[in-house]
Amino acid sequence: MKYIIGVDIGTSATKAIAFESTGKIIEEFRSVHSILTPHPTYYEQDPDLLFESVIDSIYQLNLLIKDQHADFELVGISFSSAMHGLIAMDKNDQPLTNCIIWADTRSESFASKLKNSKQGNDIYMKTGTPIHPMSPLCKLGWMRMHMEGLYSRSYKFISIKEYVFLKLFGQYVVDYSIASATGLFNIHTHKWYRPALKIAGISSKQLSKPVPIDYIVSGLSSYYSDRMQIPVNTPFIIGGSDGCLANLGAQAIDPSVASVTIGTSGAIRLVSEKPKVDSKARIFSYMLTPDMYVLGGAVNNGGNLLNWFNTGFNIPSNATTSSDLEGKDKDDSAASSSLTTEALTVSAGSEGLVFLPYLTGERAPHWDAKAKGVFFGIQTHHHRAHFIRAIMEGVIFGIYDVGKALEETVGPIEVIYASGGFANSELWVQMLADIFNKRVLIKTSVESSAIGAAIVGLQALNIITSLTIENNFNPATDEYLPDKERHSTYMKNFAVFERLYEKLKDEFN
Repeated sequence: MKYIIGVDIGTSATKAIAFESTGKIIEEFRSVHSILTPHPTYYEQDPDLLFESVIDSIYQLNLLIKDQHADFELVGISFSSAMHGLIAMDKNDQPLTNCIIWADTRSESFASKLKNSKQGNDIYMKTGTPIHPMSPLCKLGWMRMHMEGLYSRSYKFISIKEYVFLKLFGQYVVDYSIASATGLFNIHTHKWYRPALKIAGISSKQLSKPVPIDYIVSGLSSYYSDRMQIPVNTPFIIGGSDGCLANLGAQAIDPSVASVTIGTSGAIRLVSEKPKVDSKARIFSYMLTPDMYVLGGAVNNGGNLLNWFNTGFNIPSNATTSSDLEGKDKDDSAASSSLTTEALTVSAGSEGLVFLPYLTGERAPHWDAKAKGVFFGIQTHHHRAHFIRAIMEGVIFGIYDVGKALEETVGPIEVIYASGGFANSELWVQMLADIFNKRVLIKTSVESSAIGAAIVGLQALNIITSLTIENNFNPATDEYLPDKERHSTYMKNFAVFERLYEKLKDEFN
């Protein structure tokens, strides 16, 4: 028997999952990450700790396989990783900075100025990446202005997956998928976009070589081979970004099929054969392959909001402890916590309580780093459970807001595949079905990004012939149908939700 490992380097954890060629999960291992916040609006992670997390996850996974499945043979390791990370490197291939992650908003003033310019609109149209502090383009612009000494010493600017491949193989390579989320890559020509590079103050030589997602590297050193307990000739497939691969893993690759993922943050995405951009710049258009583009939008706030509520507010004596609520890792905590059980005691619509979920600003569809969280309509009959449910509804309202923009750009959504930690919560998935008024399907495994990485790896190794696979690779096991009465209730609250942002956006400044 043969197996492939899909490694997903996420914000909250690295997940290494072993799959048979049929898609069946053999074993999995997770290593939790921490986020550094040295200043307000700064969100960073130590690249060496992330790299060690990757090495250890692969090692621990292979120990499990050798113990439980001794007759299995490893054929390759393929990768998924979070987008928008930025690490400055020196000439000796050493990091000068931590990995500045997607949640970092220190470049808000730079992003705001660029967004409202003709140059900013042109960059969006060519790169498909909305102008926002999340993008490496804006991070570089800020760094150029505020860290001039470090900036001038920087030899390369890379992401965390690039750092992993550099450490293992000494190569600076970046897949098209990660590159297309930088704001520096022309999704029409598949090359670095010179006008964006000029604004960032860098040349293409300071970036990695863009390669297809099925790019293979091999030739590990004996040191890393021993550390991971794998053969030195094991093929490593570069793979893509977590968002794009989530659609591939769920096989949500028909233009009428959407993929919704909610973990720490959230996103809704559709697949198109060609890049498409929105005249209002509300959605992204990222490249997976030359004939497969992932369109959609990410929201900044998802499962992190229930963690925030649980940490910041008193817990009744009969509730589970904070550590219990965390579950396997922070991605799963919101879905596994008893908070969702409390929310079940409140009817749809939270009896008029509406929540804007912008605690860490917002990405799609507003791309407003200064947006704030708001509870609106509080009355004396609202108690703890109302606030919990309103938070959950607010997260789905944010996803629905992006979904509306997607349908205007691409066309109607007929069905939704749900994945990520929230897909373990029946209440949250039913909310998704009711608010969108669409059928929602849950796959056997909600780890769609790792599955997507495995599919890319299997195709790169010629074990399967296409990225489009049989449904039994990761079949749908649960179906949620919308309730018209609840949908009507939710739409009344969503109308308030929309108007609230428009009325308050200037106050957020």
